[in-house]
Amino acid sequence: ENHRASVTVRRVGGRIAAAAQSCSREWHTSASPSPYTYTVVRSPDANAFVLPGNHVFVLTGLFKYCHNEDELASVLGHEMAHNLARHAGERMSEGLLLGIISRLSLLIDPSGLLFSILVPAQTLFSLSHSREHEIEADQVGIILASEACYDPRAAKRVFSRMKEDSEGGGKTRQTPPPEFISTHPGYDTRLSMFDSWMPSALERFERDGGNQC
Repeated sequence: ENHRASVTVRRVGGRIAAAAQSCSREWHTSASPSPYTYTVVRSPDANAFVLPGNHVFVLTGLFKYCHNEDELASVLGHEMAHNLARHAGERMSEGLLLGIISRLSLLIDPSGLLFSILVPAQTLFSLSHSREHEIEADQVGIILASEACYDPRAAKRVFSRMKEDSEGGGKTRQTPPPEFISTHPGYDTRLSMFDSWMPSALERFERDGGNQC
């Protein structure tokens, strides 16, 4: 817990969590009352994720792309946005509904032909919905970062580095799958969306003539 990475993640995460509470009141939504906890895992993988109980995990491979606290804030903001938007609950409800539909299809068509058609369709629907969640978390994430007085423009730097690596411009090559069969939007899509959201995020970051931050 006293490792520099852990201390930094807790400090930045604490500010993002406070921003989430502030924004939830502004948006008339309810943030989870449970405090956030943070675990940093030594791993070469560049990843972070959050569990429904407000437990955030950061894998140290992420620091290859996050070089300062503004950039780390963009990632933590994204993860906390998933919980603020209750994406995990939506996925659970969606999974239950799709399961019921699949079973009903076998009652309607015991041969399983309808089931074999529905399963790929359901998979594509789930992937599309997952990408929508990721885009929403990107948007809410930079708002949370701005509210916490972290520069929202840092998010583009993180994903630009990831994109460069995926295209072979870095030391490693991590070719992503085509967007339509991926759980996440492509880098070009995300970078373009950041451009469209940035004026609003910067307005929050630079409020009161920049004095508040």
